[in-house]
Amino acid sequence: MSVKVEKLEHSMAKLTIELPAENLEKAIQGAYIKQRGRIAIPGFRKGKVPRAVIEKMYGQEVFYEDAAESMINESYPDAVKESGEDIVSKPEIAVVQVEKGKPFIYTAEVALKPPVELGKYKGIKVEPVDTAVTEEEIDEQIKSELEKNSRQIDITDRAAKNEDTVLIDYSGSVDGVKFDGGTAEDQRLTLGSHSFIDNFEEQIEGHSIGDSFDVNVTFPEEYHEKSLAGKPAVFAVKLKGITEKQIPELDDDFVSDVSEFDTVDEYKADIKQTLEDKKKAAARRKKEDEAVKALVEDSRIEIPQPMIDTEADELIRNYSNRMRSQGLSLEQYMQYTGMTIDKLKDDMKDQAKLNIESRLVLEAVAEKEGITVADEDIEKEIQEMADNYGMPLDSMKSLISENERKSIDTDLRVRKAVDYIIENSKEDKTKKTVKADDEDDLIEKKIPKRKKSKDDK
Repeated sequence: MSVKVEKLEHSMAKLTIELPAENLEKAIQGAYIKQRGRIAIPGFRKGKVPRAVIEKMYGQEVFYEDAAESMINESYPDAVKESGEDIVSKPEIAVVQVEKGKPFIYTAEVALKPPVELGKYKGIKVEPVDTAVTEEEIDEQIKSELEKNSRQIDITDRAAKNEDTVLIDYSGSVDGVKFDGGTAEDQRLTLGSHSFIDNFEEQIEGHSIGDSFDVNVTFPEEYHEKSLAGKPAVFAVKLKGITEKQIPELDDDFVSDVSEFDTVDEYKADIKQTLEDKKKAAARRKKEDEAVKALVEDSRIEIPQPMIDTEADELIRNYSNRMRSQGLSLEQYMQYTGMTIDKLKDDMKDQAKLNIESRLVLEAVAEKEGITVADEDIEKEIQEMADNYGMPLDSMKSLISENERKSIDTDLRVRKAVDYIIENSKEDKTKKTVKADDEDDLIEKKIPKRKKSKDDK
C-alpha cells in the first residue's frame, strides 16, 4: 500500500491510497463468495454458479462495489497511520480506479488538526464566587430531608384542608353533557398543588369524607381542548378519603434513623460541609467555564468544517444515548417536537465548535507548559474505567489499544492544563461577587470529556 498526502487549504488534506492489483483480486473473490448464494442462473444450482459465468452475464463490474467497500474499510485505518497526519474528521471517500489487473486507487479528503495561535492564559480574570453556606440554606436542606421522610396518615375526624391529599371520584359536564376525559374514580389530589383547573381544589376544602357536592369552574380561554376553552363546567365530586402529611421532628432519634450520626449537631455539621463542598465544586466549574471561554476568545483557530460536523455527530449520538436511557428514542423525540436530524445537527454545531476550540487551546497550553502525565495517573484512570464497567483491571487493560492509551494521556494533560489556568487566574475585584450555582450544566461540556473509542467495551 502507498499513501500520498496532499495538503489543502483550511487544514484539509487529500490522501491518495493505492493498493496492489492482487489485493483487488482477493477482494473481488471475497465479494463473489459472499454474494453467490443470492444469485440464481438457469442451469446452475443456487450458490454453485461459477464466478466467470456471473461476470459474463452481468459484467466484470458486478462485484466491484462490494470489493471496493471491503478494501477501503480494511485499508483506511492503516493508511491514516502511514500518513502520519493528525486526522480529526470522517473521510470523504472517492474511488479513483477499480479495474481488474490494475492497482485499486481511492482518495480520502479529511480535516487535519488545525494550528492554534494561543492567547493569554496566565492571569485570566474571573468573577469572584461566594461559597459561604448560610443558616437558611442548611435549614432548607434539613426541611427537604424531613419532607423525604414524611408519611401520609389517614384523617377521619375533620374536614379537608389545604395541603391534604384527598381521594375523590368526579364527573364533569358542560351544559349538562359529560365530556371526554372529565370522569375519574379514585383520583388522588393534593389540595393547593394547582394540579387541576383553577378554583377546583379550593372548593374541596371544608368537605368531609362521604360528602357529595358540585364544583363549579371555568376552563381557561387557552385550554388545549378547544371545544372546552372558556366554557363553564360542573364537576360532581364525591370525597372518599383524606390523608395528611406527617413530617417527623428533627431530633437525635430521627438523625440516628436516617444517617450515620447520633446527634442533631453532628447532622447539621455534615449537611453544612456537604453544601460547602457542592458550592466549591460549582464555583470551580464556573471559574473553569469563564477562564476557558476567555482563552478561546483570545486565541485564533481556524476549524475545518468537517471537524465540526464530526463533533456534532458525536453530540447527537450522546444525546440519543441519554434519551434512550430515559426510554425515548431519537426518532420519537423528533416526531414529538417536529425536529429533523438536519435541524438537530445544525443546532449542535455551535456547541461542537466550542467543544473543539476549548480542547484545542487546552492541548496547546499543555504543550507549551510541558505538562506531562505519569504512568500511575494513566493506570488510575484505567482502573476507574474498569470500575465503571464492572470489569477486572486486567480485562480492561487488554481492551486498551495504544491509541486509546494516548487518548487517555491527552485527556489527563487537558485536565492538568485547566488546573494550571485556574491556579494562575486572578479574581476580578471590579466585578460583583456572584453566588455559586451547583447545577451540573454550568460548564456544558466546554471541556469535553474523553470520548469512548471503538476499543471501549
